[in-house]
This record gives sequence, C-alpha cells and structure tokens, in this order.
Amino acid sequence: MKKLLVKIKQQWAKSLGPIWRRFQLTRWFVAFCLSVFLIISIIGTFEAKTTDVTNLKARLRNTTQIYDINGNKAGSLSGEKGTYVSYAQISSNVTDAVLATEDRNFYHEYGFSITGIGRALILNAMHKVTGNGAVSGGSTLTQQLVKNAFLSQEQTTIRKVRELFLAVQVEKVYSKHDILAMYLNNAYFGEGIWGIQDASQKYFGVDASQLSQTQGAMLAGMLQSPNGYNPLNYPSAAKARRDQVLQNLVSYKKMTQQVANQLQAEPINATNHAVDNSSYEYPYFFDSVIDEAVNKYHLKEQDIMKDGYKIYTTMNQKDQSNLQDDYANPYLNPIGNDSQGATVVLDARTGGVRAVVGGRGEHVFRGLNRATQIRRQPGSTIKPIVDYAPALSRGFSYDSKLPNHEMTFGTNNYAPKNYGDVTTDDVAMYIALEKSYNIPAVWVMEQIGLNTAYQAGIKAGLPLTKADKNYAMAIGGLSKGVSPLQMAQAYTSFANGGQMSDAHFITKIVDASGRTIVDTVKPKQTRLWSQKVANEMTSMMLGVYTNGTGVAADPTGYTVAGKTGTTEAVGKENNATVATDSWAIAYTPDIVNVTWTGYDNASQSISPYLSATAGPLMKKSLEQIIPNTAQTDFDVTSVRTKQKEQTSESNSTKDGVSGNIKDIMGNISKGAKEAGDTLKKGAQTIWNGIQGILGQ
Repeated sequence: MKKLLVKIKQQWAKSLGPIWRRFQLTRWFVAFCLSVFLIISIIGTFEAKTTDVTNLKARLRNTTQIYDINGNKAGSLSGEKGTYVSYAQISSNVTDAVLATEDRNFYHEYGFSITGIGRALILNAMHKVTGNGAVSGGSTLTQQLVKNAFLSQEQTTIRKVRELFLAVQVEKVYSKHDILAMYLNNAYFGEGIWGIQDASQKYFGVDASQLSQTQGAMLAGMLQSPNGYNPLNYPSAAKARRDQVLQNLVSYKKMTQQVANQLQAEPINATNHAVDNSSYEYPYFFDSVIDEAVNKYHLKEQDIMKDGYKIYTTMNQKDQSNLQDDYANPYLNPIGNDSQGATVVLDARTGGVRAVVGGRGEHVFRGLNRATQIRRQPGSTIKPIVDYAPALSRGFSYDSKLPNHEMTFGTNNYAPKNYGDVTTDDVAMYIALEKSYNIPAVWVMEQIGLNTAYQAGIKAGLPLTKADKNYAMAIGGLSKGVSPLQMAQAYTSFANGGQMSDAHFITKIVDASGRTIVDTVKPKQTRLWSQKVANEMTSMMLGVYTNGTGVAADPTGYTVAGKTGTTEAVGKENNATVATDSWAIAYTPDIVNVTWTGYDNASQSISPYLSATAGPLMKKSLEQIIPNTAQTDFDVTSVRTKQKEQTSESNSTKDGVSGNIKDIMGNISKGAKEAGDTLKKGAQTIWNGIQGILGQ
C-alpha cells in the first residue's frame, strides 16, 4: 500500500502536478464548490420562504370537510389521514421506540443531521460503485415529515435540498413534541391505515395512549416497511423487526437487556380490528366535488384529500339521501340484472347540483360516474333543444301543423321513422312533441336549417361535433352522445325563462388557514331563448307527463314539464320493440331532474317503454324532491288546458248568440201580435161605428 501511494505521488509530480499548478485548478475547484453551495443556498432559501409551513399542523390535523347548501356538514374526505391525536395522547412506549430506531439525535439537531447526510452520501456512493440499487436516506424525522407533507418521493438532489431547508423552517415554527406528533399522525402503517391512533386500534384494539412496550416497538418497526412488516400478513417478519426495535431501546438506554429479553420472548399478539373513520357518506356527490376542484379550480387530488380544506357545495342532503335510497330499492329498477342508471337533480335557477347518483352496485372512489361522465345517445330528449325551441324562435307556433308521413331528407335521402312505423295526417307541434314523433322533428330541422339546429345545441352546452351536423341529430342520433348532467343544464333554460344556468357542485373553498381560495357566489347564466319561447316550450312539455310518453312517471299530486327519450337498438330484429337507452327529463320552476337507465354495454337491449325502465325511479324521486322545494307554480298552462279554455269560451259565445237570436225573434213575434191585436180592435171599433150610423 505504501509503495502504491509513493507511485501515485511520483506520477502526480511528473504529469498532473505541473498542469494543476499552471492553471491554478485549486482555485477553480474552490470557486466551483462555492458556486454550487451558493446555488443550493438560494434554491433552499427560496423554497423555505415561499412555502407556508405555519398551517402544517392544521393541514395534518384537519380532514377536508364537505358542507351542504345550508352550511351543514355533509361528510369529510379523510384521504391519507387517520384520527389525529396530540403528543400527550401518544404513549412514550411508541415515541421512545421511534426515536431509538429512526432518529436518536432528534432532540439535539436543528431539522437535519450533518452526520446522517455524510453517512448517506458515502453509502450511496458505495452502492453505485458496487451496482447495488439501494438508497440510504440520512433524513431526520423532521425531513421525513416535510417530504411527506410538501414534496414528492423522487430521489433527486434538488428534492433533498428543498427538504433540508423546509425542515429548518418547520423547526423554527413548531416544538419538537409537535413535530414528533405530526410525524406519527402522518405515518402509514399498512392496511390502508394512517396515523398512530388508528394503527393502535387496527392491530391491538387500544388507543395510542395505552400501547405497551411490545406493541409500541412493533408499530415503530413498521415505519420502515409498513407492508413488509404487516403483522397480519407477515407475523414472523413483524416479530423479528419488533425484537430489533426492542434491542434498539437497549442501545438508546431506554430499556435494560433483561427486560428486552423478556419482551422478545412474547408473541406478537396482533389481531385485525375494524377501523372506519371515514365520512364518505355521499360517494358520487363527493367524487364530483373532487373532480370539479381538480378540473375547474386546478387543485391536486392529494392536496384536497390531505390539506384540511372546507368545501361548501350545492348539495341538498335530504334529496341526496332519498335518491341513494331509491337506487338501493330493487323495485324501482324494473330492468334488473346488472343494469345501470344515473340521476342528477339541479336547482333550476342557480344550476347547483342538489343530488347525484352515478350508478348502481359497489362504488369505486372517483370511478365511473354515469351522471357526469358517460356519453349516451339522448334520443328524443334532444328535440326541444335543437328542433322545436329554435323553430318557435323563427316564427313557428305550438299549434303549427307539421307533416307526419313517410318522407326523405337531404342528399343522402335520410328517412326517419316514427315508433312502430306510425304515420298520421299533419299534426300540431305540441302533439308531435307529446307523442315523440320523429318525422315532424326532422322536417322542422330541415325548415330552420341544419346549422341553426347545430348552433342551438352547441350554445346549450351539448358536446356536438361537426360529425353530428346531419338530420339524425334531430332525433338524438349523435356521434358520441351526452351525459345526464349536460342535459340537465340545457333544460334549465326551459325551467328558468330562457336562461341556462351553469351546472356546478362547489360554491366556496376555504383552506386550513381560513383563506378563501374559491368563491363562486354568483352563478353563471346564458340566455338561450326568449321568455316567450321558453314559456311556449313549457306549455307544450307540460303535456308530456299527462298525455304523452311520460305518463308512467307522472308524479302524483304534482305538475311537471319535460321530455322522455329512447334509443332504438340498431341492427336487432324487431328493433322497434327494444332500446339501448331510456331517458326521462322532468322539471318545475325550481328543479330539473334527469334520469338515464340502460346497460354499460350498449349492445345489451332494454324495453322501449318508460314503465319498464326509468319510469318508476323518476316518479318516486319526483314525489320526494318536489315537496322539498318552494313548489313554485308554472307561469303558463299546458297547451291542452289552453285549448279546453278556448273551446269552453267558444261554446259560451255560441250559446250567447243563440239566446240573443231567440230573444229578438220572440220580441218580433210579440210585437207583431200586439200590432195585430191593435188593428183588430181598431177595425172592430170602426165597424161598430158604421153599424150605429146605419141603424140610426
């Protein structure tokens, strides 16, 4: 070894030494090191000063709370959180075990450990030389806390620099006891369990303050590998790790060897206890809230779940609870089997979602929400939006006569058919809508122009594409389809006097420090139709649930307007008797309710009759929701009521004219009789006079 050093020294003096001295490489090396140190200091200082650590405890302690439209708590998003406990509520058997194993100098360092960093650098260099993929962290408990709370898990130099400076900043704000408590409350213990309190309950059925020495040692040992040292799945590995932690306590002078030996002889004694601190009571609504916060307000899911926000929403808890109960009722699902459904209820004036259910069966966190995410053919429910309302805006009337016989349209000779191939003489527009005839709807679209109909759909918020600009659009034949939420939003324009209200779930978001970061007090509205057109459309659609295709869902004791729709199964024999989608849309001046039923697989067919699909569910939900509203009356009456009133007035007029004629004729007859009697009396008087003269 001595000869090797001498040889290296000689080689240096002969070749590298002169070059090193000539170019003053020592100075350059020192300058380089100082520059690197300066850059690191700038990055670290910037990170520490721009990251708010003052609300860290509040973020970790508080779960994100969800509030309903009245400001009442509706639930919470626990995310990667358990039940938070203070330092005083954590047994010293745990804290001693954690410090003995994870960070023995915790109370003597200022957020980072020079020794630990140096050791980690040396070990990582050795791992790279030997090709070992292992990584040594060298992080203190404070560094681990800020890594989990503020940073990613990536192993980079920049991340380590940020971690170090943030740790120093946290140490300035919080006491050591607070930091240790935050670390243990934010730690993962396998089985989906976060925090020392829930872990104590999960594996031992006791509170964190009641943990014994062996129990505390086992949980402390799990921190290194929560899944690998899971006592329920790997009891032998968990015991070996626990015994190592007990030995660490001996080295840390918190336990004698004799006591450690006695405790190491004990079995692990961990059993599975049920732990449920979740309050995810309205899963599809909460999913939608998270989606809106992420997609519209650009928050991150992990922040929403972990950072203790207060999210105020448009939910009506009574409507939401009732709707969830309805979906759990098999009698309201006549399709049965593994069929699916979705319902969304909007406040017509504000567009706020009162209730939403996105499917039947087991809920998957942020999985498919059929109320907001599916794209299905809307069938005849699209007719008021792209056919009849634009037609009324261009001079048509509710009683305009429309052709209802077989005909073709466009250069490709598109030939729509009515259900059951029914044709009739020309029909009034309101009857065509009530009976959901297809031919009149396509004819109307031809009259107003494809582009006019297409632009009406776009303005109503429907996700139409250029491929949809054809006559099939008139009866709901779209390239991709629509969601129930999109249809509900569009129909608010009819319920709200021509103004479409933007659908939304969130009204306000407040962070853990109390700062309001989202405030949407004033809902956005877009005028689609004039008040006159909206009223005429409502007047026509009031007949759908009393005289048309919606009779099976007509709510007892309440008046609703709306439209139904089905999509015929393409390519099936007798396709007029089977469908793939069933829609029911109903509204009052207060709410819009949209329900879709069918199968996720569109090749599976259902009945075309509302009574055998969405009808029972829609009827039940309307009878629950409407009484929970202001029950505002419609400003208009149905076309049929208007016609009855007009017929009654016409009959009254006829009766009046007939009576007047009879009176006149009676008076003439009476006058003639009186005149005759007078003449007769006069003649008699004259005759008597003549006789008197002659007699004389």
